[in-house]
Amino acid sequence: MRVVVIGAGLGGLSAAAHLSKAGHDVTIVEREAMPGGRAGMVIRDGFRLDNGPTVLTMPNLLEEAFQAAGANMSDHITIKPVDPMYRACYADGSTLLVKHGREAMTEEIARFAGDTEAAAFGRFADWLKQLYSAEMRSYIDANFDSPLDLVKPWRDGLSILKLGGFGKLDKKVASFFDDERLQQIFSFQSMYAGLAPYEALAIYAVITYMDSVEGVFVPEGGMHMMAAGLADAVEHAGVTIRYSSPVNQIVRFADGSVRGVQLGDPSEAHTPEGGELIEADAVVCNPDLPVAYRELLDGIDVPKKAQHGKYSPSCLLWVAGVKGDPPPDAAHHNIHFGDDWNGSFKALIDDGVRMPDPSILVTLHSLDDPTLAPPGHSNLYVLEPTPNLSGKIDWSRERDTITASLRARVAALGYPTDVVTEEVYDPQDWRDMGMEQGTPFALAHTFFQTGPFRPNNVTKKVPGLVFTGSSTLPGVGVPMVLVSGKLAAQRIDQYAASK
Repeated sequence: MRVVVIGAGLGGLSAAAHLSKAGHDVTIVEREAMPGGRAGMVIRDGFRLDNGPTVLTMPNLLEEAFQAAGANMSDHITIKPVDPMYRACYADGSTLLVKHGREAMTEEIARFAGDTEAAAFGRFADWLKQLYSAEMRSYIDANFDSPLDLVKPWRDGLSILKLGGFGKLDKKVASFFDDERLQQIFSFQSMYAGLAPYEALAIYAVITYMDSVEGVFVPEGGMHMMAAGLADAVEHAGVTIRYSSPVNQIVRFADGSVRGVQLGDPSEAHTPEGGELIEADAVVCNPDLPVAYRELLDGIDVPKKAQHGKYSPSCLLWVAGVKGDPPPDAAHHNIHFGDDWNGSFKALIDDGVRMPDPSILVTLHSLDDPTLAPPGHSNLYVLEPTPNLSGKIDWSRERDTITASLRARVAALGYPTDVVTEEVYDPQDWRDMGMEQGTPFALAHTFFQTGPFRPNNVTKKVPGLVFTGSSTLPGVGVPMVLVSGKLAAQRIDQYAASK
């Protein structure tokens, strides 16, 4: 089949890789001049600044996409472990290094919190592995057509139930650890799913498994190299990539089925002259799902779940190339936890206001890869969770004040802040980049926005159209988006077989 993939983000590239393996004729159309989508990069003044995801877990899923394109990942990018994976700095002044490998982490927890908590880590890691195995097999790496599909893999469902996966995450983690600091470092990952630990189900501890047990990695040259390398691999596999080619409409036949895509500026959509029409038998759509429905599908309503669902918090992201070196005790990823753990989540998620004492992530990509910054300089990637645009912050008025306080906090923590070049992204910027409600983290992973309850990757109203990316199943994060591309390719195969 002739398949057009809209967007060269990681979901679109993964889909293209698996589609090429199945023998389809694939063209990717990308609005920007480079691949990556949300995994972008600012290249300026001698710096290479990642401005998208900063934590890579489960590199085997990335490798699977390269293999689908008939390539060895190592021929395109080099992936290295980050160790320590995190430096966790707490409000009481204590510091925990989250290390690669169970033995090293057990020793670190013994130093940090004693032998009893160290022994608990072993039991916790075993529990996480069992939970991940059951979920990945049947509920993550799977397409769903109805909620009844949840029942079919009943053995894994029963395993998850017995493992306590449907209880609350914070209580489950607390059942292993008495130390509240350890509870924080092993439950903060629920934020990736758009939820506070006290509202997330324990099933979302699979993110902690990917993160704290399987480990954190980084590509040489920055996170953007995942997309650049995969784009190179799919092109070698015969996929055509057309850059600087925005799509303004998914064109359909009278019966609603896909005819192709129309190129051109979105403001030119539906005009009599239109833009170039690329005909296709099927289309894979990587832009944010609700935005794609609204802007690319004339006359098709946005699914109710995407239109009225609960969206994840957003973030303020400051990326900068700065003069000077980081503090000697800094790690690649540094989490600085604020005080009042639960109160911060309440402010962020329930009240829609800024955390009173924000927890922030400071990533130093150039610490392990000096090629990303000139000699004597450093890269800063600073992220503070914030409400999305449904919250109470008026970013047009408060952006400068909030950004200034974030810069001051980073400087007070000892990081260099003499800026050579920088970019700031707030929820308004994420919205302008095509992300619903101004969040790069899509719909929150509440139970009824997960699996078959999440906006599906197909719609009966548009045969031949398949979605990929974080707004559809399985969900948010680099591993999930890569899986979504594979699931989208499977949908195209099913559609081709039905023709």
